[in-house]
Amino acid sequence: MNLAEGVQLVSFAILAGLVIISALGVVLLSNIVYSAFLLGGVFIGISGIYILLNADFIAAAQILIYVGAINVLILFAIMLVNKKVDYSNSSKTSIRQVSSIIVCGGIFALLSTVIYMTPWNLKPVSPEVLESTVIKIGRHLFSDFLLPFELASILLLIAMVGAIVLARRDLIPEIYDSEGISTALELPERLTEEKLQELSSYKSSDL
Repeated sequence: MNLAEGVQLVSFAILAGLVIISALGVVLLSNIVYSAFLLGGVFIGISGIYILLNADFIAAAQILIYVGAINVLILFAIMLVNKKVDYSNSSKTSIRQVSSIIVCGGIFALLSTVIYMTPWNLKPVSPEVLESTVIKIGRHLFSDFLLPFELASILLLIAMVGAIVLARRDLIPEIYDSEGISTALELPERLTEEKLQELSSYKSSDL
């Protein structure tokens, strides 16, 4: 992007602030749904920084893969599990907090060291190279790396089908005997609320 230096600085400051605030919200908020939404804000801010760096393909991949696939998958997993656990009265809360602070501090120190030691004075790149990044990546993706690309797509498809099967069949093996059952998919599904109401009405009428 051929923007003025002042516009680039203001845009970078806004995007960096968005990334930092969203990342702090992901870590500090107790509601995991809000953390997942703020994680999408982190991904969007990073894609904007990629656009400022003229990395158009990586910015588009960031939006499509991380925001459109991984973040949505995280939200679906949270909504399907829907497990609420209260950790406020846990005896190991202080241990978790201290360990989290140590790990986050170590990662921050490592990234700060890498940023400080990296030579950022790069040579200017010609506009022809910047405009042909998508074409070059596409050629390599569908020629040299075609087999890994197809294998990755098949693996993701298998994972998606498995997630749908696990989410669709709400099995309760703990209340059934395991005798005569060869696989978990042969277990009966959990009754819905309508069926439970019908059974309760039948029992009340029999009484």
